[in-house]
Amino acid sequence: MTIPQLPPALREVVANAYLLCRIADTIEDEPTLSVDQKGVYESAFVDAVIGRIDAQRFAAELAPKLSEATSASERELLSRLPLVLEVTQTFNPTQHTAIVDCLKTMSQGMHDFQCVVGLQGLATLRDLDRYCYCVAGVVGEMLTKLLINFEPELAPQSKTLMRLAVSFGQGLQMTNILKDQWEDRSHGVCWLPQDVFSRHGARLHDLRPGYQDANYAKAMIELIGVAHSHLCRAVDYTLIVPARHAGFRRFCLWSIGLAVLTLRNLQDRLDFSCGTQVKVSRAAVAQTMGLTRLTDKYDTGVRWLFTTAARKLPLTPLSPEWDEPQGPPHTWPRRRASYLNGIPSRHDAKNARSL
Repeated sequence: MTIPQLPPALREVVANAYLLCRIADTIEDEPTLSVDQKGVYESAFVDAVIGRIDAQRFAAELAPKLSEATSASERELLSRLPLVLEVTQTFNPTQHTAIVDCLKTMSQGMHDFQCVVGLQGLATLRDLDRYCYCVAGVVGEMLTKLLINFEPELAPQSKTLMRLAVSFGQGLQMTNILKDQWEDRSHGVCWLPQDVFSRHGARLHDLRPGYQDANYAKAMIELIGVAHSHLCRAVDYTLIVPARHAGFRRFCLWSIGLAVLTLRNLQDRLDFSCGTQVKVSRAAVAQTMGLTRLTDKYDTGVRWLFTTAARKLPLTPLSPEWDEPQGPPHTWPRRRASYLNGIPSRHDAKNARSL
């Protein structure tokens, strides 16, 4: 729904970038591939995008290894990778570099986290931050680079936009993680932070859908509050974009609005046992789209709408680093491989699996 709202000059490049990100996700989500195989194919995928290897040969080698768990549309997308990359090659250097940089970090990061994730969850909320950066924050950074390339007058605010973009991505990704936690567990994966649940007396390894207790509920409320805090920053990000670019604002606001409604559903039904139970209804989606169309050009209207929709949600303060000014290229979260700080290396992860 969101990409068609973008101005034509951005629509094609963003759509192309999202297709490439979807292929990276397809590799990560394929259950029959081992962690090592996923690492090999994620790396080869980036090589195909860059042009180091033949894209058609890559797709032909990977396709037979995909199981029925991979949808027909994802299979078709993979088969058309050469066509997708033909479009990618038409973009200007800034656009092309933004897409490649995003895919490099995303592909490497997804694989490294695949090496350590399990039903025990991630060790800390900080680790969840790192994971969300790999799969969503980098997308926010990419979109920001594309936005500034489209609207150069935003360049003086690039540091603020880049910082808020990472938070924006985290808010959306955390919402999905909370909503999809039981489906993830059925695949042997949990992206929730151990430290938050332990602090409230809950053990992630012991969780079962339909058997949540008050301790689980307290931890969930805290994490819903964290996601809410990030979505507040997503609104700040959106309103930096001039009102004349109402289409880009809608692109952002529709995602924010649906995330807020999902968090509300989660808060109202903490005993849920599958994502469909907290999914936003079509009527609510339509209402969100209609209301944002009426307010997207007016900053006060957007803030009123968001505040009204999120007024009953908890609000958990973020750690101080989220408010630190964007420093030189070697500071978090944009430092190369910074998401691996505190995460075991592949060698360590292999040793752990062998014990």
